[in-house]
Amino acid sequence: MSTERERLDQEIGKKIKRESDAAFPHQMGGRRHMLGPSGTLNTITPCAACKLLRRRCAQECPFSPYFSPHEPQKFASVHKVFGASNVSKMLMEVPESQRADAANSLVYEANVRLRDPVYGCMGAISALQQQVQVLQAELNAVRAEILKYKYRETSMLPTSHVTLLSSGAVSIAAPPPTPLPPPPPPSSSFASSNAVFLPHLHSGYIYCC
Repeated sequence: MSTERERLDQEIGKKIKRESDAAFPHQMGGRRHMLGPSGTLNTITPCAACKLLRRRCAQECPFSPYFSPHEPQKFASVHKVFGASNVSKMLMEVPESQRADAANSLVYEANVRLRDPVYGCMGAISALQQQVQVLQAELNAVRAEILKYKYRETSMLPTSHVTLLSSGAVSIAAPPPTPLPPPPPPSSSFASSNAVFLPHLHSGYIYCC
C-alpha cells in the first residue's frame, strides 16, 4: 500500500515538473518584452536629454533629475550651446545638493547666449550694472534733497523770529532804568569848615565855597 502511494506521488511530481518546464519558456518570452538589456524593468520615462539624444534613459542618468521630458526646450538650448558631454561633466563636478541650481544656471546662460551670441551673459551683467549705477545716483540725489530740507527747517526758525521783530508784530519790553549811585558821605572836617548848606536846593547835595 505504501509503495503504491509513493509511486503515485512520484508520478504526480514528474507531471507537475513537466508542466512547469513547458510553461517556463513562454513566461521568459513574455518577460523579455518587459525587461531591458540589463534585466531591469524599463519603467523610467526618458528625460528630455535622452529623448533628444535618442538613447535609453537609464536609472542613473545624470540628466533625468534636472531636465524634465515636459520641457524639452531647456535641454535643447543647453545641448546647442555647451554640448551634452560638457553639461554632464559640469553637473558631476558640482555637489549633489547644488546640481539643480547649476542646471538652472546652465539653462539661463544658454538662453542668453542664443539671444545675444556676441556678449552673452556679459551683456546682461553690464546692463544690470548700469541700472545699479543709475539707481545709486538717484538715491544719492534724494538723500541730498532730504538733507537740504532738514537744514532749511533749522535755519528758518531764527530767521522767522527776526522777521517778526522787525515788522513790529512782537514788542519787547524796555529794561528798567539803572538807578544812580548814592553820593559819597562827607567827612566831618570838610563839612564843618567849608560846606555851606543851601536849604532851598535839593536836599542831600553839598556845595563847597
